[in-house]
Amino acid sequence: MSQKKHSILLVEDEENLQEALKLNLELEGYEVTACADGLEALKILSQEHFDLMVLDVMLPELDGISVCESVRLQKNPIPILILSAKNSSADRVLGLKMGADDYLNKPFNLEELLLRVEKLIKKNDQLSLKTNVPELFAFGKNKIDFNGLLATNSIGQEVHLTKKEAMLLKLLIDHKNEVVTREKILQAVWGYNVFPTTRTIDNFILNFRKYFEKDQKNPKYFLSIRGMGYKFSTN
Repeated sequence: MSQKKHSILLVEDEENLQEALKLNLELEGYEVTACADGLEALKILSQEHFDLMVLDVMLPELDGISVCESVRLQKNPIPILILSAKNSSADRVLGLKMGADDYLNKPFNLEELLLRVEKLIKKNDQLSLKTNVPELFAFGKNKIDFNGLLATNSIGQEVHLTKKEAMLLKLLIDHKNEVVTREKILQAVWGYNVFPTTRTIDNFILNFRKYFEKDQKNPKYFLSIRGMGYKFSTN
């Protein structure tokens, strides 16, 4: 199975620089989507998943700092590398305060930019893979063996899990009592770039209720939070 390419949203309105950066990032093996204004960047982000955004500050329609602020207000954790001709320490602090992960002044060294891109993506990958769920996990009278892809429910029935079911269970349990967005689920479990319908995840949640809930219509453990995502509850 081929390794998944990391995807980058490049937001730069200077045409020659945009073309040069896009070419060099693609030569490094990244999938690059480029646009030239802030409003278009937000629209694209609402439709697709990216592993990193490279964001210019001086943009038409909506500047890069405002884009960064809007992304963070929407609780999107995408790593953001800001590129800016504004090189004062106050500008740098403002960019980082608004949620940027890194800040690079123009003109910059191309090799340095590529190294920073690689570092941010690797850091994000490590955070995504981190899990504290043990291979044997119990909740209520239900038990899950993640290694064996096997569960036993509260009345002693064995349930054979698919790999995707086990991955989704692990993700939800790792974030117990927290809402996990559908975007995070699709990225972590399916690796989708363009998000499909929520029905994909809804069907898995319905299966979990069938396996583990005493009352499927009034679930205790596997909750759908309208307009937000899904939650594994231990309360």
